[in-house]
Amino acid sequence: MRWPIQLILGTALTSLFALAVLVSFVWVPHDVTALNIAARLRPPSALYPLGTDHFGRDLLSMLMVGARTSIAVALVAVGIGIVAGVPLGLWAAARHGGWVDEVIMRGNDLIFAFPSLVIAILITAVFGPSALNAILAIGIFNIPVFARVTRGGALSIWTLDYILAARVAGKKAFRISVEHILPNIANLLVVQGTIQFSLGILAEAGLSYVGLGAQPPTPSWGRMLADAQTLIYSAPRLAILPGLAIVVMVLGLNLMGDGLRDVLDPRSRRGRT
Repeated sequence: MRWPIQLILGTALTSLFALAVLVSFVWVPHDVTALNIAARLRPPSALYPLGTDHFGRDLLSMLMVGARTSIAVALVAVGIGIVAGVPLGLWAAARHGGWVDEVIMRGNDLIFAFPSLVIAILITAVFGPSALNAILAIGIFNIPVFARVTRGGALSIWTLDYILAARVAGKKAFRISVEHILPNIANLLVVQGTIQFSLGILAEAGLSYVGLGAQPPTPSWGRMLADAQTLIYSAPRLAILPGLAIVVMVLGLNLMGDGLRDVLDPRSRRGRT
């Protein structure tokens, strides 16, 4: 089987950041919480490969630990969307046309009416800004996404003959959903999860940029961008480096999602043969 080039490239880019995150748990060049005003805004050197920020913190260390924050927030938020959204989508598909389906779909429409930033503002107005609240905001927004994808994929399978045979054999809707529906839409969920992961990275960066995400001294790519906006002319690398990290990470995830779609979607495989 020939692997798509976008899958290879996307996996390579994503693996690079994953490796940086794993390394950051055991080693970083400098302590990201230690301030060194005497070394502020130093250019790249042997001691500071990417230079320092306006507090004298090492930018390479900040990017490594910031990747940990951004990826952790996006990963947990996608997990919330899958854990809550997939069962809702399966339930709605199994009760298609009934009041359960209608309630779930209208509830999804209600959540879609409030972007993750608005949800984050509502949450932080009550509990205060933090990475946990950013996770809740992004995760809540992911629930209707996975519910709709699951429902749409499940509805197309409920009409197939082998599902009818399973119903005639006496299988309940729950068992059919778990044994027959879910395995056949797993490819859709994998691809959608990859896409939502990349959107979660962007959402976390946006929330941190406006002060609703991870709070100091925890590094975050969005927070680094916010701190660099007043130094964009005197030290542009402070904004370019975290911005470039966000772009490359999101690009890698999107390429990987496209590649997975080509590999997992039978129609795409037939189109290449």
